[in-house]
Amino acid sequence: MPPLYAPPIKRSITIAGHETALTLEPVFWDALRAAAAAQDLPLNALVARIDAERIAVSDPPNLASAVRCWILAAARRD
Repeated sequence: MPPLYAPPIKRSITIAGHETALTLEPVFWDALRAAAAAQDLPLNALVARIDAERIAVSDPPNLASAVRCWILAAARRD
């Protein structure tokens, strides 16, 4: 497990055929990779799903915030 208070890391993610940058702290990258593996999905596919849910709300947050909230909600469901 990475250090809890490590600085964010920016990575490129492909969503719907276009590249976007996503900046998350290492603990969130680890949780996102684990969630994708648990759902037998590529990381990009899970982020695309989260992005689709995010843009469906009336006042969508930025993608990084949506990913963090999704991870927290998933952890609470477990």
